[in-house]
Amino acid sequence: MEAADTLLDAEAVGDLVLLDPLTEESLLRTLQERFRRRDIYTYIGDVVISVNPYRPLPIYTPEKVQEYHNCNFFAVKPHIYAIADDAYRSLRDRDRDQCILITGESGAGKTEASKLVMSYVAAVCSKGEEVDKVKEQLLQSNPVLEAFGNAKTIRNDNSSRFGKYMDVEFDFKGEPLGGVISNYLLEKSRIVRHTKGERNFHIFYQLLAGGSAQLLQQLKLRQGSQHYGYLNRESSSLPGMDDAANFRAMQDAMAVIGFSPAEVTALLEVTAVVLKLGNVKLSSCYQASGMEACSIAESRELHEICELIKLDPGTLEQALCSRTVKARDETMHTALSVSQGYYCRDALAKNIYSRLFDWLVNRINTSIQVKPGKQRKVMGVLDIYGFEIFQDNGFEQFIINYCNEKLQQIFILMTLKEEQEEYVREGIQWTPVEYFDNGIICDLIENSKGGILAMLDEECLRPGVVNEDTFVTKLNQLFATHKHYESKETQNAKHVTDLSLPQRCFRIHHYAGKVTYNVTGFIEKNNDLLFRDLSQAMWAARHTLLRSLFPEGNPQKVSLKLPPTAGSQFKTSVATLMKNLYSKNPNYIRCIKPNDTKTAMLFTPELVLAQIRYLGLMENVRVRRAGYAFRQLYSPFLQRYKMLGTKTWPRWAGSDREGTEVLLSELKFPPEELAYGYTKIFIRSPRTLFDLEKRRQKRIGELATLIQKMFRGWRCRTHYQLMRKSQIIISAWFRGHAQKNRYQQMKRSVLLLQAYARGWKVRRMYRRYFRSGASTRLANFIYRRLVQKFLLGLQKNLPPMSVQDRTWPPAPYKFLAGANQELKNIFYHWKCKKYRDQLTPQRKALLQAKLCASELFKDKKTLYSKSLQQPFQGEYLGLKQNPKYQKLHAVAKDKLVMAETVMKVNRANGKTVPRLLLLTTEHLVLADPKAAQPKTVLSLSDIRGVSVTRFSDGLLALHLKETSTAGNKGDLLLVSSHLIELITRLHQTLLATTSQGLALHITDQFSTRFQKGDVAVTVVESAKGRDDVPVCKKRGSHKMEVLVH
Repeated sequence: MEAADTLLDAEAVGDLVLLDPLTEESLLRTLQERFRRRDIYTYIGDVVISVNPYRPLPIYTPEKVQEYHNCNFFAVKPHIYAIADDAYRSLRDRDRDQCILITGESGAGKTEASKLVMSYVAAVCSKGEEVDKVKEQLLQSNPVLEAFGNAKTIRNDNSSRFGKYMDVEFDFKGEPLGGVISNYLLEKSRIVRHTKGERNFHIFYQLLAGGSAQLLQQLKLRQGSQHYGYLNRESSSLPGMDDAANFRAMQDAMAVIGFSPAEVTALLEVTAVVLKLGNVKLSSCYQASGMEACSIAESRELHEICELIKLDPGTLEQALCSRTVKARDETMHTALSVSQGYYCRDALAKNIYSRLFDWLVNRINTSIQVKPGKQRKVMGVLDIYGFEIFQDNGFEQFIINYCNEKLQQIFILMTLKEEQEEYVREGIQWTPVEYFDNGIICDLIENSKGGILAMLDEECLRPGVVNEDTFVTKLNQLFATHKHYESKETQNAKHVTDLSLPQRCFRIHHYAGKVTYNVTGFIEKNNDLLFRDLSQAMWAARHTLLRSLFPEGNPQKVSLKLPPTAGSQFKTSVATLMKNLYSKNPNYIRCIKPNDTKTAMLFTPELVLAQIRYLGLMENVRVRRAGYAFRQLYSPFLQRYKMLGTKTWPRWAGSDREGTEVLLSELKFPPEELAYGYTKIFIRSPRTLFDLEKRRQKRIGELATLIQKMFRGWRCRTHYQLMRKSQIIISAWFRGHAQKNRYQQMKRSVLLLQAYARGWKVRRMYRRYFRSGASTRLANFIYRRLVQKFLLGLQKNLPPMSVQDRTWPPAPYKFLAGANQELKNIFYHWKCKKYRDQLTPQRKALLQAKLCASELFKDKKTLYSKSLQQPFQGEYLGLKQNPKYQKLHAVAKDKLVMAETVMKVNRANGKTVPRLLLLTTEHLVLADPKAAQPKTVLSLSDIRGVSVTRFSDGLLALHLKETSTAGNKGDLLLVSSHLIELITRLHQTLLATTSQGLALHITDQFSTRFQKGDVAVTVVESAKGRDDVPVCKKRGSHKMEVLVH
């Protein structure tokens, strides 16, 4: 509904076909008003006019793509997505090949429009790995072609300097298969010269800004455009454009398309050659004959170029400074002047870049083209230069405007054909339309026998002195009476003084206006000659890519036939393009530039009016309005306007056409204003349509008032009924509440009377008997009540469940003290039992070991207090993780109880050596830690006791039985860092296996039995040393002193 309102807005109609009155001023005013509202798209029927806003607008989001996907063209606001969707659905559903023609002058947004069309089609296509790859390759061709084919001009920072036509090919399901790109007329003259304030092609600046130091060194380039003549030695910075980032994006795009690293390198090498050619300087010299000649002034640039293309410098120098002329069997070498040498240098640079661009397009086509044999549908997108009228118009403007004349011709013919087909399809009589046929202008330019291009080719081929004066003279003679051709001579012949026509100029009356062309350079640019010496020099290079660009340089394939001129090549390309467009269903996007300063949202009426004229928008509207200005399917028309008829509102039961006829007959419009087709209603003038729209707006107001009235009445009635129902409910509840209160009051009064009566009766009966035993009963009652109160209070005030908490509430009365103490003991034992029940077997074993340690050492050895916070781990060696130690466990062949590293005291000298100690359920093993070999294996039954000191050291004496095998060598003195745990576990193990505990002696003096006799060991406490290891010193053969800390 919003879209329809926009299209039919009388102040800013969305479709210019509905403009009334139709004048240039009203058309311009409508575009300006829509632009002010940020509606940059407008329709002329199914033609889209796009006005460049020079700023991003939030109208290209994924939500917008979904809004225009599979929509009716006129059911939504004008948008470029609408024409893209209509073309795509026509191709997919009706099997009709499509083409989208995008025209407009430089800076009008043609390139951006083509990107939007391609991105929309890519977004609405189905998904899939292969499909996504094809879509990505098609989209990524844009950054590559823009880098090599676009440049900054005065009017546009990203102007396409070539025409591009892309055929995107789809399968029967509408999924993209690939595409083919055709390019037209690259502006190669920009390579050697461009206006101040403009730039050369983007690739040069991107390469210098984004190329790595290694890459630039490889290409013999220096960073900064000020070093290169073809870049005018000016600053390359451009606001809003990051050349380095664009270069990386271009490289990424090439990778996506499928360029190999070798191809990218070769491409950049040839680009660097073009850039460096501009730095080749020539100097003048004279031959012995006195003829002027030229030579290379500075050979460094020439040598670097030859290194890049693998060519002998002498070959290239000779090709640049001389020319070989063949006449029959004779070959002559002619030296060139400095100006001729510079012409050769520039011609070579232009030809290399132009051919490189053609190779680039063909290489992209190789990657994206469809394999032969597949059935396909085609959508073409044409992004080509618009009509150009400059202060000084040359050969480029002439052929560009010729192309636009052909496009205007196909537009008028195809639009008329489409209109006629729709009238016939709907059964309405077709009235021939008068329009300006620009075929006479096209014939003036392209006629093969007497056209301007034919005359130009004839002049280029004519022997003798050839210049532009003879060319203009011939045109004046041939077209002296042609009504679309003017020159100084033809005007003078008619006795008309026209100061705007200088000499060496002619003027053509194009469909878009009069354009004056200066013929200076026409013959040179049409010839586009490259001397054979330069072609052969490029062929001689051993650079594969560059060599392939100059096949005519092959000496074995020398042809004396002149190559086709630039004009004839372009004419052939345009003819091929026209044939291609005629075979497809056309869709048009006309782009308009609103101002010359690229200012956001600025509309310059004079500039836009000039574009309206040369885009032929008035002609487009007149052709579209031929006969009937508005047509619409019966169903949406009836749906929109049925409220205007008493018989069609609110519902119509018959067919849509019958309903439309009944509605319009009731509205009494003149019969000549209406025509009824098979599926559509046709309205002749926009005034009738706007009259319908005004009536509809008035009727909508009336219906809105009626709806509001009915709604307000319904809301008031509903509110009243709700209030009435609420009042009834409140009254009922209030009366019920009052009766309940009255009943409760009566009940309380009756109960009070009953209580008084029963009390009086009981007191009367009680007085008859003696109150015997009352005191005992009362005392027992009070006693039970106090006990009950005590127990209930105790229930609510129990202490925490922690076994360490021994608190208990005191007894409130003395007679409860004994019971209170008993309850305290019972509660604590119960709490300890609950705690023990929660313990895991491992935790119980650990606590039992700690308890055993407490029994053995508490208040006896200083080390015990330090061991309280240390958990007993048992295994400190990591036997399972260390495979070297696992065989030690296998020696004992029973369950491991503890394993750690101890220090064994040497019996002879008191020194200590490390040993691995393994305690099992039946053995005690001492092993060498390095070799992991058992040194001593003791049975637990061989141990008769253990002696330790009372200090905090880890010294222990292991007393062995004399009858044991290991006891022959005497007792063992060991130092353990886990002494408390070791003796505790040894005690528990002995108790479990022999039912007898370990004989533990805690003393400062004890006797040990060594192999040579008994030794008295005296333990002395000393100040803290460097470590906690006891120091053992022999004092003779039967005494040993141990210093502990």
